Amino acid sequence: MWMAGWLGLMLAMSVAGKEVTRDLNVFQVMLVRSGVGLMFLSPVVALRGFAPARTRHFRLHLVRNVVHYAAQYSWFLALSLIPLAQVVSIEFTFPIWTAILATAFLGERLSGRRLIAIITGFAGVLLIVRPGITTVETGQTVALLAAFGFGGSTTLTKALTRTESALTVIFYMMAIQFVLGLGPGIMVWQWPSHAAWVWLAVIGIAGTFSHYCFTSAMFYADVSVVAPMDFLRVPLSALLGWLVFAETADVWLAGGAALILAGNSLNLYPGTTRAGLGKAAE
Repeated sequence: MWMAGWLGLMLAMSVAGKEVTRDLNVFQVMLVRSGVGLMFLSPVVALRGFAPARTRHFRLHLVRNVVHYAAQYSWFLALSLIPLAQVVSIEFTFPIWTAILATAFLGERLSGRRLIAIITGFAGVLLIVRPGITTVETGQTVALLAAFGFGGSTTLTKALTRTESALTVIFYMMAIQFVLGLGPGIMVWQWPSHAAWVWLAVIGIAGTFSHYCFTSAMFYADVSVVAPMDFLRVPLSALLGWLVFAETADVWLAGGAALILAGNSLNLYPGTTRAGLGKAAE
């Protein structure tokens, strides 16, 4: 049930992001998203005596959120450039990037199974973008940058969760990203229409509570049970793109998505780590 909430909220945020970026600058969307999240989280932090706001690792929070802000900006920008299913399919390479970065910076072991997963995932990306056969679209490059950024963010989150609670990580995410986006957001600000305000509210609420659902799911079930459910976002995004935006999916996208998900599935077998699987603070 918690994963159903995660899937529903993430799909809602994807549709809302694609709709609202037609009229509003991504910096403005990001500012409202973090502002709404901060509005909901601040009372929770206050009720706990501001304990979640205490940290000895502010610099690591800052680096993590600079990386995540750039990744989230790229994700919203990609939504405005290419079909929804392409964005989500390429986004699912983030566990592969996480595995590489965790090996390089956290000292995790790169097993043969994980190496095969990385190669399979890259093959999936190549099948979707087909460099040299078709022109690589700007949106595909931006989506790949977003996935790499999410991989870096997840690696830094893993380092933080050794000493910090999930609430602390999410609170600093909203607070730091609100400050980061304040200047750019004000510079491009235009008053949203009534419809845009609705989409912005969906993004703010879904972007905050989706992670609560995911964290709750991880509490009740093993990662090997929870993570494969998230793969449903790929076909569901393709279906939503077709129903809402009249987008089409070709055999290259389907084949590439299948390879990416197959590569991710290899990380779910016993003996692998959870570095590439946690999205609780994204």
